[in-house]
Amino acid sequence: MMRNKNRSKVIKCSDYQWDAVPRKEYKDDSQCYRGVHRYSLLGEADDEQQLNFQTRYFEVEPGGYTSFEIHRHPHSVIIIRGAGEVVLGNELHQVGLHDVIFVAPETPHQFHATGEDPLGFICIVDRYRDRPTLPGDEFIKNEITDGQVREKIKR
Repeated sequence: MMRNKNRSKVIKCSDYQWDAVPRKEYKDDSQCYRGVHRYSLLGEADDEQQLNFQTRYFEVEPGGYTSFEIHRHPHSVIIIRGAGEVVLGNELHQVGLHDVIFVAPETPHQFHATGEDPLGFICIVDRYRDRPTLPGDEFIKNEITDGQVREKIKR
């Protein structure tokens, strides 16, 4: 008889809602973003502690955006709903269904939902990671040299 001490599971999804996974506010400080919610899919529950990463789903309402932030840990992001734009340092990229984004450490970034539907993406990060910082006016003035990118950043 095979005994599996790990509790494998399937979390069913219907219309971008996962069974027994609550929708949470994106961050505690609602001043730095607009229209964003998050779902912690894997890596936070007691029976998932063997995972070295966390898998989360973020949904940005049309016209909304995530915080403009920077940190030392990398992100792996896969767009699974809608379309939008992502600021990656001094670059602005159009993103859509199934596009994959690597956010390298120390890269300032921000996601924007630009279509009529929400922008939804899976984001995978290290379980143990640093907290993001929100770059201020001086950083943006000195480090973000592309005018189009600078205009896109919301705070």
